[in-house]
Amino acid sequence: MALTTIDPACAVVVIDLQKGIVSAHADASVTAAVERSAQLAGEFRRHGLPVVLVNVTGRAPGRTDAVRSRDAGRSGGGAERPSDWAELVDELDVRPGDHLITKRRRSAFHDTGLDTLLRDLGVTQVVLTGISTSSGVESTARSACDHGYHVVLATDAMADPDAEAHRHSVRRVFPKLGETATTAEVVTMLGATR
Repeated sequence: MALTTIDPACAVVVIDLQKGIVSAHADASVTAAVERSAQLAGEFRRHGLPVVLVNVTGRAPGRTDAVRSRDAGRSGGGAERPSDWAELVDELDVRPGDHLITKRRRSAFHDTGLDTLLRDLGVTQVVLTGISTSSGVESTARSACDHGYHVVLATDAMADPDAEAHRHSVRRVFPKLGETATTAEVVTMLGATR
């Protein structure tokens, strides 16, 4: 479904655009996702709307602790990470008024204070961006929908290391969870509703 409106209490939620993940998957789609996510964060700040920046520090312990070569360097994969691995990328221009959420699982809602934060801020709608489309973004979108938020997915402000997985999420999954839009459409709608 296409974007119809921006609620008066809307927040942008940027998922996992952190140094370790972005550098591991650096390509044109990731660069574009970072640039557009930064643009959306800037527009939300300009309009006095909440900016929520999410990073991931690993997986919760359990069966997924086993180190497999295909997981080396990924979240929870067991490889030694640089000290700045979980730091948000500089392009996001983190500001003192931004809200930071650290997660250990795919969804930014699971075992974090995200839902409480959004409810305390009176937020009814979230615009989601980030990496990876089929994992962190999709899991967060599903949780946001389950929590009753109006979900907007800025599809050109997200990327996935697997292009087919990205297409599947955008074409098949996201229309069931909320509205989809480009960054330009969200920016235009923000301007029209403020």
